Amino acid sequence: MTFSTPSGASAASSPSDNRLDLLTTWLRPHADRYGLEVASLAPASSDASFRRYFRLAASSEHGASLIAVDAPPPEKCREFAQVAQLLAQAGVHVPRVLEVDFDAGFMLVTDLGTQSYLRALTDAQGEPGSAIPRTLMRDALDALIHWQLASREDVLPPFDEAFLRREMELMPEWFIERHLDQAVDDNTRGVLDRTFALLVASARAQPQVFMLRDFMPRNLMIATPNPGVLDFQDAVHGPITYDVASLLRDAFLSWDEEFELDCFVYYWERAKKAGLPVDPDFGEFFRQLEWMGLQRHIKVLGLFCRINYRDGKPHYLADLPRFIGYARKVAGRYRPLAPFAKLLDQLEGRAVDIGYTF
Repeated sequence: MTFSTPSGASAASSPSDNRLDLLTTWLRPHADRYGLEVASLAPASSDASFRRYFRLAASSEHGASLIAVDAPPPEKCREFAQVAQLLAQAGVHVPRVLEVDFDAGFMLVTDLGTQSYLRALTDAQGEPGSAIPRTLMRDALDALIHWQLASREDVLPPFDEAFLRREMELMPEWFIERHLDQAVDDNTRGVLDRTFALLVASARAQPQVFMLRDFMPRNLMIATPNPGVLDFQDAVHGPITYDVASLLRDAFLSWDEEFELDCFVYYWERAKKAGLPVDPDFGEFFRQLEWMGLQRHIKVLGLFCRINYRDGKPHYLADLPRFIGYARKVAGRYRPLAPFAKLLDQLEGRAVDIGYTF
């Protein structure tokens, strides 16, 4: 989710948009106070959830634009406001919640601008030798360390075993059975169960810290201070490597291993220096990070299929090959994960047989 306005977008594109009408009515009393032009309301972003974001222009050249959030219940307005406060207290740059109606699911928040990490990094990948990726990623990792240093138990929901398993079960249900139209037989179920058990054990053995879950370039903005962080309402208390893995191995960008390792070492060294409980052996830290990333890749394979079949957003399917690639690379590196690597090979063959390509 990024706060960039689609070209030619209009908030009034659907005459039967009751939620938009309600949001506009809710905003009117706040317009004068914040110097806003309600008629300027226009889409600011889209994402995989049912949340929507709209930008309102200032009514004068000296004012500032703001973002109106439509988060129909049970979307997480209360959690957004809570985590925004925690992040700000930790020194992380996030939108400030100015006005909110928790019951209706409306918020008015500050605008972090339109310069997204995703766009800047995508452009920089076309410029060999550019220093932009390293600079932006190091800023993001420094912000992550600030967030993790603020960690306390019993503040955010635990990313516990049930949570981890529930996420990974999206893969057999939505990717294997629904997308590939293949039954999960006893052999497949056995491989999945043993793999899931390994990944859960690794995740739970790690130090547990504040964890954003969607800490990736799509949710980071180039801002001062840098970065601005968005889409954090799903934050939990979980494994220390999770957000590092999601930043470098996300849905929209892939990096060569040399760049990944540079970023991982940078985080590991800075985290140790800051007093975070990362594993003192980099090799073990890297193994933990890879296995944590694999848990996320497994989840995303199912999640993106669910978003397509249940929510009618087919463009997420285009990113399945990236996550198959991530998963195969990790599973192929570690002997205990070899059966899962073989299963991925079989699933890829099934995909080719029925016309899907990875």
